Amino acid sequence: MNVAAAATVLVAGSANLDFVVRAAHVPAPGETVLGHGFNTFPGGKGANQAVACARAGGAATQMLLALGDDDFAKPIEASLRAAGVALSIVREPALPTGTAFICLADTAENAITVAPGANACLRAAHLPPLDGIGWLLLQLETPLDTVTAYARSARAAGLKVALNAAPAQVLPAALLELLDVLIVNEGELAVVAGNPPDLATGLARLAVPCVIVTLGARGCLARVEGQVVLQPAFRIAPLDTTAAGDTFCGALVAALAGGQSMAQALLAATAASALACTRLGAQSSIPTRAEVDALMSDPARVPGADAHAALAAWCAR
Repeated sequence: MNVAAAATVLVAGSANLDFVVRAAHVPAPGETVLGHGFNTFPGGKGANQAVACARAGGAATQMLLALGDDDFAKPIEASLRAAGVALSIVREPALPTGTAFICLADTAENAITVAPGANACLRAAHLPPLDGIGWLLLQLETPLDTVTAYARSARAAGLKVALNAAPAQVLPAALLELLDVLIVNEGELAVVAGNPPDLATGLARLAVPCVIVTLGARGCLARVEGQVVLQPAFRIAPLDTTAAGDTFCGALVAALAGGQSMAQALLAATAASALACTRLGAQSSIPTRAEVDALMSDPARVPGADAHAALAAWCAR
Protein backbone atom coordinates (compact mmCIF):
# COMPACT_ATOMS: atom_id res chain seq x y z
CA MET A 1 0.00 0.00 0.00
CA ASN A 2 1.46 3.38 -0.97
CA VAL A 3 1.73 6.35 1.40
CA ALA A 4 -1.28 8.19 -0.04
CA ALA A 5 -3.49 5.12 0.29
CA ALA A 6 -2.35 4.44 3.85
CA ALA A 7 -3.28 8.01 4.81
CA THR A 8 -6.77 7.83 3.31
CA VAL A 9 -9.67 7.23 5.69
CA LEU A 10 -13.08 5.74 4.87
CA VAL A 11 -15.80 6.53 7.40
CA ALA A 12 -18.85 4.27 7.18
CA GLY A 13 -21.76 5.30 9.33
CA SER A 14 -24.59 7.60 10.22
CA ALA A 15 -25.67 11.03 9.07
CA ASN A 16 -28.44 13.02 10.75
CA LEU A 17 -29.95 16.45 10.71
CA ASP A 18 -29.80 17.81 14.27
CA PHE A 19 -32.69 19.83 15.71
CA VAL A 20 -31.21 21.76 18.63
CA VAL A 21 -33.11 23.67 21.34
CA ARG A 22 -31.13 25.68 23.89
CA ALA A 23 -32.54 25.80 27.42
CA ALA A 24 -31.49 26.60 30.98
CA HIS A 25 -31.31 22.88 31.77
CA VAL A 26 -32.15 19.51 30.28
CA PRO A 27 -35.74 18.56 31.24
CA ALA A 28 -36.33 15.87 33.85
CA PRO A 29 -38.89 13.15 33.01
CA GLY A 30 -42.32 14.76 32.75
CA GLU A 31 -40.91 18.30 32.90
CA THR A 32 -41.53 21.00 30.29
CA VAL A 33 -38.78 23.57 29.85
CA LEU A 34 -39.02 26.77 27.82
CA GLY A 35 -36.10 27.09 25.43
CA HIS A 36 -34.41 30.27 24.26
CA GLY A 37 -33.00 29.30 20.89
CA PHE A 38 -33.49 26.85 18.04
CA ASN A 39 -31.25 25.81 15.13
CA THR A 40 -30.71 22.90 12.80
CA PHE A 41 -27.21 21.57 12.15
CA PRO A 42 -25.80 18.72 10.04
CA GLY A 43 -24.81 15.89 12.41
CA GLY A 44 -24.72 12.15 12.98
CA LYS A 45 -21.72 10.37 14.47
CA GLY A 46 -20.42 9.06 11.17
CA ALA A 47 -20.77 12.35 9.31
CA ASN A 48 -19.31 14.32 12.21
CA GLN A 49 -16.29 12.04 12.31
CA ALA A 50 -15.81 12.28 8.56
CA VAL A 51 -15.82 16.08 8.73
CA ALA A 52 -13.34 15.92 11.63
CA CYS A 53 -11.04 13.59 9.67
CA ALA A 54 -11.01 15.92 6.70
CA ARG A 55 -11.20 19.36 8.34
CA ALA A 56 -9.49 19.00 11.72
CA GLY A 57 -7.21 16.13 10.73
CA GLY A 58 -6.40 17.17 7.17
CA ALA A 59 -6.76 13.59 5.92
CA ALA A 60 -8.07 12.47 2.54
CA THR A 61 -11.51 11.25 3.61
CA GLN A 62 -14.33 9.28 2.04
CA MET A 63 -17.70 8.45 3.57
CA LEU A 64 -20.32 5.77 3.04
CA LEU A 65 -23.71 6.97 4.29
CA ALA A 66 -27.43 6.44 3.74
CA LEU A 67 -29.87 9.32 3.25
CA GLY A 68 -33.55 9.70 2.49
CA ASP A 69 -34.81 11.43 -0.62
CA ASP A 70 -35.90 14.53 1.30
CA ASP A 71 -34.93 18.09 2.17
CA PHE A 72 -33.21 16.99 5.41
CA ALA A 73 -30.50 15.32 3.31
CA LYS A 74 -29.45 18.50 1.52
CA PRO A 75 -27.62 20.35 4.32
CA ILE A 76 -25.86 17.12 5.34
CA GLU A 77 -24.51 16.56 1.85
CA ALA A 78 -23.52 20.21 1.54
CA SER A 79 -21.62 20.17 4.85
CA LEU A 80 -19.70 17.00 4.01
CA ARG A 81 -18.76 18.21 0.54
CA ALA A 82 -17.69 21.60 1.90
CA ALA A 83 -15.31 19.79 4.27
CA GLY A 84 -13.78 17.94 1.32
CA VAL A 85 -15.29 14.53 2.06
CA ALA A 86 -15.87 12.30 -1.00
CA LEU A 87 -19.31 10.70 -0.70
CA SER A 88 -20.73 7.27 -1.47
CA ILE A 89 -24.47 7.73 -0.82
CA VAL A 90 -27.08 5.01 -0.47
CA ARG A 91 -30.36 6.74 -1.29
CA GLU A 92 -33.41 5.27 0.50
CA PRO A 93 -36.63 6.89 -0.78
CA ALA A 94 -38.83 4.82 1.55
CA LEU A 95 -37.19 6.20 4.71
CA PRO A 96 -36.52 9.72 5.97
CA THR A 97 -33.02 11.03 6.51
CA GLY A 98 -31.89 10.37 10.07
CA THR A 99 -32.64 13.05 12.65
CA ALA A 100 -31.51 13.88 16.16
CA PHE A 101 -33.38 15.98 18.72
CA ILE A 102 -31.01 17.73 21.10
CA CYS A 103 -31.65 19.78 24.21
CA LEU A 104 -28.56 21.88 24.90
CA ALA A 105 -28.33 23.23 28.44
CA ASP A 106 -26.66 26.52 29.31
CA THR A 107 -24.07 24.43 31.18
CA ALA A 108 -23.05 22.95 27.76
CA GLU A 109 -24.44 19.52 28.69
CA ASN A 110 -26.96 17.92 26.35
CA ALA A 111 -29.57 15.21 25.99
CA ILE A 112 -29.98 13.57 22.58
CA THR A 113 -32.64 11.34 21.00
CA VAL A 114 -31.91 9.89 17.56
CA ALA A 115 -34.38 8.67 14.93
CA PRO A 116 -32.14 6.57 12.63
CA GLY A 117 -34.30 6.69 9.50
CA ALA A 118 -32.24 5.79 6.43
CA ASN A 119 -29.18 4.99 8.56
CA ALA A 120 -30.80 1.68 9.45
CA CYS A 121 -30.74 0.51 5.83
CA LEU A 122 -26.96 0.33 5.42
CA ARG A 123 -25.99 -3.24 4.52
CA ALA A 124 -22.78 -5.19 3.92
CA ALA A 125 -23.26 -5.00 0.14
CA HIS A 126 -23.09 -1.19 0.24
CA LEU A 127 -19.40 -1.07 1.20
CA PRO A 128 -17.52 0.57 -1.69
CA PRO A 129 -14.23 -0.79 -3.10
CA LEU A 130 -11.44 -0.48 -0.54
CA ASP A 131 -8.59 0.06 -3.01
CA GLY A 132 -6.57 3.08 -1.98
CA ILE A 133 -7.92 3.14 1.61
CA GLY A 134 -5.72 2.77 4.69
CA TRP A 135 -8.17 3.09 7.59
CA LEU A 136 -11.85 2.33 8.17
CA LEU A 137 -13.63 4.27 10.94
CA LEU A 138 -16.94 2.92 12.28
CA GLN A 139 -19.57 3.77 14.92
CA LEU A 140 -22.75 2.11 16.22
CA GLU A 141 -25.57 4.28 14.84
CA THR A 142 -25.96 1.75 12.00
CA PRO A 143 -26.86 -1.97 12.30
CA LEU A 144 -24.33 -4.00 14.30
CA ASP A 145 -24.22 -6.84 11.78
CA THR A 146 -23.38 -4.30 9.08
CA VAL A 147 -20.62 -2.78 11.19
CA THR A 148 -19.16 -6.25 11.75
CA ALA A 149 -19.33 -7.06 8.03
CA TYR A 150 -17.53 -3.81 7.15
CA ALA A 151 -14.80 -4.51 9.71
CA ARG A 152 -14.35 -8.05 8.38
CA SER A 153 -14.03 -6.84 4.78
CA ALA A 154 -11.58 -4.12 5.78
CA ARG A 155 -9.41 -6.51 7.77
CA ALA A 156 -9.35 -8.97 4.83
CA ALA A 157 -8.23 -6.12 2.55
CA GLY A 158 -5.38 -5.15 4.89
CA LEU A 159 -6.91 -1.95 6.29
CA LYS A 160 -6.62 -0.72 9.86
CA VAL A 161 -10.02 -0.69 11.60
CA ALA A 162 -11.16 1.77 14.29
CA LEU A 163 -14.51 1.62 16.07
CA ASN A 164 -16.11 4.27 18.24
CA ALA A 165 -18.48 2.12 20.34
CA ALA A 166 -21.22 4.72 20.56
CA PRO A 167 -24.08 4.57 21.32
CA ALA A 168 -22.99 2.00 23.88
CA GLN A 169 -23.94 -1.65 23.46
CA VAL A 170 -22.44 -5.04 24.21
CA LEU A 171 -20.07 -6.02 21.42
CA PRO A 172 -19.57 -9.57 20.15
CA ALA A 173 -16.08 -11.04 20.39
CA ALA A 174 -16.19 -11.56 16.62
CA LEU A 175 -16.23 -7.78 16.14
CA LEU A 176 -13.66 -6.96 18.81
CA GLU A 177 -11.12 -9.32 17.29
CA LEU A 178 -11.33 -7.41 13.99
CA LEU A 179 -10.40 -4.05 15.54
CA ASP A 180 -7.07 -2.26 15.71
CA VAL A 181 -8.42 0.68 17.74
CA LEU A 182 -11.46 0.89 20.02
CA ILE A 183 -12.57 4.33 21.27
CA VAL A 184 -15.03 4.63 24.18
CA ASN A 185 -16.01 7.07 26.90
CA GLU A 186 -16.38 5.96 30.52
CA GLY A 187 -20.03 4.97 30.15
CA GLU A 188 -19.35 3.04 26.97
CA LEU A 189 -16.38 1.28 28.59
CA ALA A 190 -18.70 0.11 31.38
CA VAL A 191 -21.08 -1.48 28.86
CA VAL A 192 -18.47 -2.95 26.52
CA ALA A 193 -16.24 -4.29 29.32
CA GLY A 194 -19.05 -5.59 31.57
CA ASN A 195 -19.11 -2.96 34.33
CA PRO A 196 -15.49 -3.12 35.46
CA PRO A 197 -14.64 -1.77 38.93
CA ASP A 198 -12.03 0.62 37.53
CA LEU A 199 -10.45 1.83 34.30
CA ALA A 200 -7.48 -0.55 34.47
CA THR A 201 -9.73 -3.59 34.77
CA GLY A 202 -11.92 -2.38 31.91
CA LEU A 203 -8.92 -1.91 29.64
CA ALA A 204 -7.54 -5.33 30.56
CA ARG A 205 -10.80 -7.07 29.66
CA LEU A 206 -10.81 -5.87 26.05
CA ALA A 207 -8.78 -7.95 23.61
CA VAL A 208 -8.08 -5.08 21.20
CA PRO A 209 -4.50 -3.90 20.47
CA CYS A 210 -5.36 -0.28 21.29
CA VAL A 211 -8.18 0.92 23.53
CA ILE A 212 -8.75 4.64 24.11
CA VAL A 213 -11.01 5.98 26.86
CA THR A 214 -12.10 9.62 26.68
CA LEU A 215 -12.63 11.24 30.08
CA GLY A 216 -14.44 14.47 29.23
CA ALA A 217 -12.89 17.55 30.84
CA ARG A 218 -10.07 15.42 32.31
CA GLY A 219 -8.63 14.25 28.99
CA CYS A 220 -8.08 10.68 27.81
CA LEU A 221 -5.93 7.61 28.18
CA ALA A 222 -4.90 4.84 25.82
CA ARG A 223 -3.67 1.31 26.36
CA VAL A 224 -1.44 0.52 23.39
CA GLU A 225 0.05 -2.98 23.26
CA GLY A 226 0.20 -3.06 27.05
CA GLN A 227 1.57 0.48 27.49
CA VAL A 228 -0.53 3.34 28.90
CA VAL A 229 -0.45 6.79 27.29
CA LEU A 230 -2.15 9.74 29.02
CA GLN A 231 -3.28 13.05 27.55
CA PRO A 232 -4.80 15.72 29.83
CA ALA A 233 -7.48 17.99 28.41
CA PHE A 234 -6.94 21.56 27.27
CA ARG A 235 -8.63 24.09 29.52
CA ILE A 236 -11.51 25.80 27.74
CA ALA A 237 -14.81 27.50 28.57
CA PRO A 238 -17.33 25.06 27.02
CA LEU A 239 -20.32 26.35 25.09
CA ASP A 240 -21.64 23.15 23.48
CA THR A 241 -20.20 19.66 23.91
CA THR A 242 -22.18 18.20 20.97
CA ALA A 243 -19.80 16.33 18.62
CA ALA A 244 -16.80 16.76 20.92
CA GLY A 245 -16.33 12.98 21.03
CA ASP A 246 -16.84 12.67 17.28
CA THR A 247 -14.28 15.39 16.66
CA PHE A 248 -11.84 13.49 18.86
CA CYS A 249 -12.39 10.25 16.92
CA GLY A 250 -12.03 11.80 13.49
CA ALA A 251 -8.95 13.84 14.35
CA LEU A 252 -7.34 10.85 16.07
CA VAL A 253 -7.76 8.45 13.15
CA ALA A 254 -6.61 11.12 10.69
CA ALA A 255 -3.44 11.60 12.74
CA LEU A 256 -2.78 7.86 12.96
CA ALA A 257 -3.42 7.47 9.23
CA GLY A 258 -0.88 10.23 8.66
CA GLY A 259 1.79 8.24 10.49
CA GLN A 260 1.79 10.10 13.81
CA SER A 261 2.56 8.31 17.06
CA MET A 262 -0.22 7.56 19.52
CA ALA A 263 0.98 10.34 21.82
CA GLN A 264 0.92 12.85 18.95
CA ALA A 265 -2.49 11.63 17.78
CA LEU A 266 -3.99 11.92 21.27
CA LEU A 267 -2.69 15.47 21.59
CA ALA A 268 -4.15 16.49 18.21
CA ALA A 269 -7.49 14.80 18.93
CA THR A 270 -7.73 16.39 22.38
CA ALA A 271 -6.96 19.83 20.95
CA ALA A 272 -9.55 19.45 18.19
CA SER A 273 -12.18 18.25 20.67
CA ALA A 274 -11.49 21.18 22.99
CA LEU A 275 -11.97 23.69 20.19
CA ALA A 276 -15.24 22.00 19.15
CA CYS A 277 -16.63 22.55 22.65
CA THR A 278 -16.27 26.32 22.27
CA ARG A 279 -18.73 26.54 19.35
CA LEU A 280 -22.35 25.68 18.67
CA GLY A 281 -23.53 22.72 16.64
CA ALA A 282 -22.04 19.44 15.50
CA GLN A 283 -20.17 19.76 12.20
CA SER A 284 -20.30 23.54 12.43
CA SER A 285 -18.17 23.38 15.60
CA ILE A 286 -15.33 21.27 14.15
CA PRO A 287 -12.11 23.30 13.80
CA THR A 288 -9.69 23.42 10.90
CA ARG A 289 -6.30 21.73 10.90
CA ALA A 290 -4.66 25.17 11.14
CA GLU A 291 -6.64 25.97 14.29
CA VAL A 292 -5.69 22.64 15.86
CA ASP A 293 -2.03 23.18 15.02
CA ALA A 294 -2.14 26.69 16.49
CA LEU A 295 -3.55 25.42 19.78
CA MET A 296 -0.99 22.61 20.01
CA SER A 297 1.88 25.03 19.35
CA ASP A 298 0.86 27.46 22.12
CA PRO A 299 3.00 26.51 25.15
CA ALA A 300 0.75 28.51 27.45
CA ARG A 301 -2.22 26.31 26.58
CA VAL A 302 -0.74 22.82 26.12
CA PRO A 303 -1.24 20.77 29.33
CA GLY A 304 2.02 20.46 31.24
CA ALA A 305 3.62 18.04 33.67
CA ASP A 306 1.30 18.97 36.54
CA ALA A 307 -1.74 18.16 34.41
CA HIS A 308 -0.24 14.81 33.41
CA ALA A 309 0.48 13.97 37.04
CA ALA A 310 -3.06 14.89 38.09
CA LEU A 311 -4.59 12.76 35.35
CA ALA A 312 -2.34 9.81 36.21
CA ALA A 313 -3.40 10.04 39.85
CA TRP A 314 -7.08 10.20 38.94
CA CYS A 315 -6.82 7.20 36.57
CA ALA A 316 -5.07 5.13 39.25
CA ARG A 317 -7.72 5.75 41.89
